[in-house]
Amino acid sequence: MGTTDETSDRELWRRAAAGDADAFARIYDRHLEPVRAFCARRSGSLDAADDLVSVVFLEAWRRRADVELVHDSALPWLYGVAARTVQRRTRTALRHRRLLTRLRHDAAGPPRASPDGPAARLVQADHADVVAARVDDERHLAQVRAALSRLGRLDQEVLLLCLWQGLDHAAAAVALQVPVGTVKSRLSRARARLQRAAADEAGHPARTGAAPSALHPDPAVQETP
Repeated sequence: MGTTDETSDRELWRRAAAGDADAFARIYDRHLEPVRAFCARRSGSLDAADDLVSVVFLEAWRRRADVELVHDSALPWLYGVAARTVQRRTRTALRHRRLLTRLRHDAAGPPRASPDGPAARLVQADHADVVAARVDDERHLAQVRAALSRLGRLDQEVLLLCLWQGLDHAAAAVALQVPVGTVKSRLSRARARLQRAAADEAGHPARTGAAPSALHPDPAVQETP
């Protein structure tokens, strides 16, 4: 059995801010899974989450002097970095889709890829890596994504941080850089909207405390305690 690292985030981050890469690596190991789980739920894709996590921790290292700890934990602040990273990625993807649409309209037709070209090899490699469990996880994340799509960005993030990632209102406020009152009101509104949506789909009035089944935590993408 391995030994538990009892060094606080505050101490590790103090060392990291002074340039200690090993201390930052211990922060990474400690908070990797919760951050990855948040990225998966926010993006709706395990593959995207793997890429996003790398960007999140690189950005956290770059901004390590700006960390804001909550109860000596860096995790709420890391969630905030993750939320902004996902938001930037979404905007970039939207710009790329719009550009591609314009190019297709302007051109005589989309370029024809060779059946054995790089794109085909990439697709084959991707299929070779797919396993049944990962497909199931992606399907569940798609359901979560569909449920969250009814909400605005901030409402989505408040709901995920408080309901899924287990942050209290104060920690979520730090993560999202908003007042605590905003977190409380947004969380209440998001719950109510999802309850109404679930009731409409089921054809019966909303029940207090009810929520779409897709938003119940899935062990496959749960963070490590």
